[in-house]
Amino acid sequence: MYEKGPRRIIGFPDQLVTDGEKSSEDYGLRVAQAIEAEWFRKESGTSRFYNNRDTYHKLRTYAMGEQSVQKYKDELAINGDISYLNLDWSPVPIIPKFVDIVVNGMSNRLYDVLAQAVDSISSNKKAMYKLKLKTEMNNRQDFKQIEESLGISMFDTAEDELPTSKDELDLHVSLNYKDDIELAQEKAIETVLQLNDYDQIKRQVDEDQVVLGISALRHSFNTHDGIKVDYIDPANFIWSPTEDPNFEDCYYFGEVKNVNITELKKLDPSLTQEDISDISKMSSKFDAYQGIRGGYHSDNFDKSTVTLLYFCYKTDKNIVYKKKKTATGGEKVLKKDDQFNPPKTEAARFEKLSKRIDVWYEGVYVLGSNRLIKWDIMSNMVRPKSSINKVYSPFIVSAKKQYRGQIDSLVKRMVPFADQIQLIHLKLQQVTAKMIPDGVYMDIDGLSSINIGNGATYSPQEALNLYFQTGSVLGRSYAEDGEINRGKIPIQELTASGANNKISSLINMYNYNLGLIRSVTGLNEARDGSTPDPNSLVGVQKLAALNSNTATRHILESRLNMTRKLSECISHRMSDVLMYSDMRETFVNSIGRYSMDLIEEIKQMHLHDFGIFIQLHPDEEERNFLEQNIQQSLSSGKIDIDDAIDIRAIKNTKIASQLLKVRKKRKEKMDFDKQQAAIKAQSESNQQAALASEQAKQQTMLSKQRTETELKRLEAQLEMEKMQFEAELKLRLMKEQKSLDKENIKASIDSQMSKELFREDRKDKRSKIQASQQSQLIQQRKQDLDPIDFDGQDYLGSGLQGLQSDF
Repeated sequence: MYEKGPRRIIGFPDQLVTDGEKSSEDYGLRVAQAIEAEWFRKESGTSRFYNNRDTYHKLRTYAMGEQSVQKYKDELAINGDISYLNLDWSPVPIIPKFVDIVVNGMSNRLYDVLAQAVDSISSNKKAMYKLKLKTEMNNRQDFKQIEESLGISMFDTAEDELPTSKDELDLHVSLNYKDDIELAQEKAIETVLQLNDYDQIKRQVDEDQVVLGISALRHSFNTHDGIKVDYIDPANFIWSPTEDPNFEDCYYFGEVKNVNITELKKLDPSLTQEDISDISKMSSKFDAYQGIRGGYHSDNFDKSTVTLLYFCYKTDKNIVYKKKKTATGGEKVLKKDDQFNPPKTEAARFEKLSKRIDVWYEGVYVLGSNRLIKWDIMSNMVRPKSSINKVYSPFIVSAKKQYRGQIDSLVKRMVPFADQIQLIHLKLQQVTAKMIPDGVYMDIDGLSSINIGNGATYSPQEALNLYFQTGSVLGRSYAEDGEINRGKIPIQELTASGANNKISSLINMYNYNLGLIRSVTGLNEARDGSTPDPNSLVGVQKLAALNSNTATRHILESRLNMTRKLSECISHRMSDVLMYSDMRETFVNSIGRYSMDLIEEIKQMHLHDFGIFIQLHPDEEERNFLEQNIQQSLSSGKIDIDDAIDIRAIKNTKIASQLLKVRKKRKEKMDFDKQQAAIKAQSESNQQAALASEQAKQQTMLSKQRTETELKRLEAQLEMEKMQFEAELKLRLMKEQKSLDKENIKASIDSQMSKELFREDRKDKRSKIQASQQSQLIQQRKQDLDPIDFDGQDYLGSGLQGLQSDF
């Protein structure tokens, strides 16, 4: 569809008109003409689109080291004549080096796209998981007793992994809980980005931020390719006036494309060959006049291509429904257009329900003509489930350094100083080309008048050989006639050229401008490591590199913000595809082939709502700082090696630091509990030892008492037995004594009687002896015998014999 008529420059049409008028071709044509007037008209002598295009082209040539050298030729030319300058005009590639440093540095900053389900179903599942953990945490001892008693495990989570405090519980849930639907969402976003070669797009976006200060993307959906992510060249991009660095408040965007005329038939099949021919002629003339193709201009393709403006325009739409009461008392709702206006009477059985929502219209306009190829409300608009009134733009744009349409970039800051470096480089070539080598002055008369002293002369050739080989010169202060020799130094070095001083000055200026580039961009020597200071400490170098990273932080934030917003739009588009599109199965299979376990979860993604976050991997400085804390904690015994492994596995340094603090507190509590348990065990051991000692003492005392008692009992028994024995002995003794007494008395009596009897017997014997002896004596005297020894043997014998004979 298209509209043809006289050219007119107008403002944007009224947005308060009806939806029917907004969808009309005339409304779309007025929007396109307003955009064309704002960006492409040169009635005031300037054009916003062409100024941006020329500026971006200039910055990109500087970023490639391919800028035009005409300005340098004009600077060095005399009245436009450079015929006497034999110089190498190739630009010095200073800016490309700094661009590569920043862009490649951004490529090294890795990140993860995280999806967090925020719908009620997922939130309840997470809350239940947290409540279950809290229950196990609070009833740990009871569950252990039940497990010991019944042999049934009451824990779903390993006991050593259970949190011990509220902070640890929150951290455990944030780190370890991940719903399957969230994993499916993250995998789906990752797959869509891979299919669109987003890594290459990211590099282009980073380079645009460094070179131009602005970068743009577009996301869309079609039944052939699915969800598409396209890079937008800022040189062909247009937008409504804004001060927002993320262009959130823009109400129109557009992209200029030079396409083949065959694309016109695809956009509008109703176009005739005559219409296509007219469009091609008018657009080709417009291209030639405006110079849109720039360096890619080629007359061979003028008649085969056409310049189109693909644009989108944001407005609102009134959604109207007719609410009718049925005869049965029920209610029925029917969709109506915004012109529906029922009567407000009590007799009416229906009423009007309306709601205004934001919408995007899209169109295709042929620049240089009044022809509108396409104008329609955009299909597959992206809306968050939490706010159905809001609609996301199909374009994602970022320009962190802008003010009233003026966009700043790193390359733009470097251009003036790069021009000065190039001029200094050309001047160095001039000075170097005019340099002459140092010469030698020889005084021929002085050489010829030298007499060595042996009559021989000193030739000039010999003097030169001696000078060049040894650096020594022979000369005479006085001539042969005694006069002062004015040529006493016949050979002198000529160093009259001042080129060395000029070169030193130019090099100083070169380094000065290079330092200014580093100053205005923040890209110091520590960032690229090109000229590290040997006298600087390592920590100072790292601090300088960190400051340089801070100077370019806005470029990284721009890329991350665009990636986050793009991931959000992909997430919403996937929900729409799974809910409404005919290619649902194809889309699920294309993503699920990377992980078959997630296919069923992917099919349910449209039932959930997600929050998208970007988790940036820590840089080298952040990792080193965290590692220092880990090593200090390990060396002091505040964490274990398992804790260190878990902490290092976390990519978010803030969460890793929180986990480090939680694990330190947990370890301190465990150590304190162990210490208390050891103290308690030692106390119990001491008590048991003391009790055992006391019991041993008591046992010893009791045994001693028992022994003493036994001894006393035995002593008493022995005493009793002794007394009894003594009594019995006494009694027996008494009996024996009595018996003995009786016997003694009897013996005494018997002895007395025997004694008396013996005495009497002896007396009788003596009498007999005496009588015998008297008889013997009488016989002796009568017979006169020898004396008789009555004490001798004879006597005794005779006596005994006599006695024996007596008995």
